[in-house]
Amino acid sequence: MNGNIWRWLGAYAASLVGDGIYFLALGWAAAQTAGPAEVGLVMAAGAVPRALLMLGGGVIADRFGPRLVVISSDAVRCVVVLALAGALALGTPGLGLLVTVALVFGAVDALFMPAVGALPPRIAGPGQLVRVQGLRSLVERVGGTAGPPLAGLAMGLGGPGAAFAVASALFGISLVLLLAVRIAPLPKPGGAEDAAPESPWRQLRSGLAYIRHHGLIGPLILSGTLSQLGTSAPLTVGLILLAGERGWGPSGIGWMVGAFGAGAASSALFLTLVPRVPRAGAVQNLTLIVGSAAIGALALAPTLTVAVGLALAGGLVCGICGGLAIALIQTATDPSYLGRVSSVMAFTAVGLAPLAYPAFGVAVELWGIVPVFLAGGALSMVGAIVGTSAPLVRRAELSFGQP
Repeated sequence: MNGNIWRWLGAYAASLVGDGIYFLALGWAAAQTAGPAEVGLVMAAGAVPRALLMLGGGVIADRFGPRLVVISSDAVRCVVVLALAGALALGTPGLGLLVTVALVFGAVDALFMPAVGALPPRIAGPGQLVRVQGLRSLVERVGGTAGPPLAGLAMGLGGPGAAFAVASALFGISLVLLLAVRIAPLPKPGGAEDAAPESPWRQLRSGLAYIRHHGLIGPLILSGTLSQLGTSAPLTVGLILLAGERGWGPSGIGWMVGAFGAGAASSALFLTLVPRVPRAGAVQNLTLIVGSAAIGALALAPTLTVAVGLALAGGLVCGICGGLAIALIQTATDPSYLGRVSSVMAFTAVGLAPLAYPAFGVAVELWGIVPVFLAGGALSMVGAIVGTSAPLVRRAELSFGQP
């Protein structure tokens, strides 16, 4: 793979670790100045602009180019977090400052996430996308694991201010690497030089219409949305409730979460080493069915050992499913729509899926944990049915070139 891809991966990794340090330090800083309710407010504040602005972030990425957007976003995050580190060094910041930083960070994330997701097809050939997505997933797992321990070390040595300073430095490293990434300009369609540019609102509408009418992208995104709604709550709130009900304790939660993460990381590594997957569309649907069944069956596990095994299997097949889905979507997407398509996928993960968390908890109180887990797995399987029912998805193949 070319140097652009490695620089992008390095920048993405530094940004992810910085994110993990920032979020943990933000919660700790809030806990030192306010009570539990206010801490929850600070931690949730960033999710609001992220959900509200995510689709607009895709329009901006397509309008101004994803490279410019990710560079600008990283620069803003670097400066904002460094300023917060300075404020902590001079005194104890009030709750208002922490909420303001969380809101700004969430708004910048709404720009960063669609743009960084739109870069791989612009820096890698179609034959490299499966491998790149596998590496991206692996980086996400490693970055998510590395951030909290580094935050704890930095806070142990110098408090939240030191952790924010480390996060700012990582965003700075990401910025330097992104500045070295080069992408080819988009080819202009005939007559584009003379045509008036679309308004942002029209760009958003045309992007949504493009997804809705595309025979492969539309069904895959709908399939992924149903899967996220069905499995996100069981894998977060559900594992906590399951461990509490079965008496497995906090260590049981850790074992199940760790097993799922290890499975997903292993499948990501598999996709980087063996990127050629014949009949990718059919395999993606099959792995979605198997992964949905494994997650739903977690509540039927008679022992923690069985639950850990199911979580490991679920992570393995879900990692393959997700990597193939993203590669298929990005290969099929017209380059001029990459930001908007990426923003819709990100919005599903960070905007829609969390809405299922409170509904999951209420449903468990009403009907018990087993039927609700099974219902989540069934809803995810409906996503596989959506994909299987689309002829272009069933027949989808990924072209492979030289790595």
